[in-house]
Amino acid sequence: MCPPLLLAAALLLAAGVVQALPKCLFVSSYHQGYAWSDGVERGLRQTLDGRCELRQFDMDTKRRKQPEQIMQAAQQAKQLIDSWQPDVVITADDHAARHLIVPYYRDSDLPIVFCGVNWTVKEYGFPYRNVTGMIEVAPVQAMIEQARSLVPQARKVLYIGANTVTERKNAARIGDAASALGLEYETQFAASLASWISAYERGQSYDFVVIGSNAGIGDWNEDAAVRAVLSLTRKLSVTSHEWMMPVTMLGMTKVPEEQGEWAGLVALQILDGIEPGSIPVIANRKWDLYLNMALVDTAGIDLPERLTSKGKRYR
Repeated sequence: MCPPLLLAAALLLAAGVVQALPKCLFVSSYHQGYAWSDGVERGLRQTLDGRCELRQFDMDTKRRKQPEQIMQAAQQAKQLIDSWQPDVVITADDHAARHLIVPYYRDSDLPIVFCGVNWTVKEYGFPYRNVTGMIEVAPVQAMIEQARSLVPQARKVLYIGANTVTERKNAARIGDAASALGLEYETQFAASLASWISAYERGQSYDFVVIGSNAGIGDWNEDAAVRAVLSLTRKLSVTSHEWMMPVTMLGMTKVPEEQGEWAGLVALQILDGIEPGSIPVIANRKWDLYLNMALVDTAGIDLPERLTSKGKRYR
């Protein structure tokens, strides 16, 4: 007959085995505190809460952007994967795809779900048999068409963004949308707040301005940027980034939580036995409409009721 203490210990051990959660590793290309990444993380954590043991590794490539620093971050992520042996890996944004998945895990036995890859996965060759995910597509055609409808005589457009690979990629896509409408399109990429403000001032000689992301502008100061924009703004500005609404009139923005939620749900499907290669790569489907009425009023722009009745007010 088994002594009571031994029986109790055996039951506790068995319960621990039964309740052990699968291991999920989240590799973010960026850092906590960057608005897009925070939204993706929020959606992912809400979806996986209580369903797996979740660890996070931030590659921090917006701030540590030298090639050798990015490669080092990818190596550190790989070392964590090798040592912790997660059951599934979720990655966010392009650097994790380019520097971690492609060189180390193409058609491997490790299931990976990516999200936040900009526009297309063609350069990475996704999907692999072990990799699926969600690409990040901004509603640029609708945004440019909306701006054109508000400024019917528009001929010239300026895009302003940080001097990063991601921003150049975004700018090229928006340029295609502008060219399709017969608009003259120019870009200016800023490495500092001063150069961003200078570009914005230059933008007031264009018919409207497209505001890209500030991520990568090391000395960005939102209060200083807002003060400058309020003193300079005369022309319509539009963006596809919610966090740029403090300095933009109209936003048609992606929802980062959607990326994290979808990636989390797919990770759970994989943990339940679904093969990653059987899950198609898809694009995001949700958008938000934002209005910054302080800037709209400063510029004296009249927005139609179809926008003012539907748009979320920034602040």
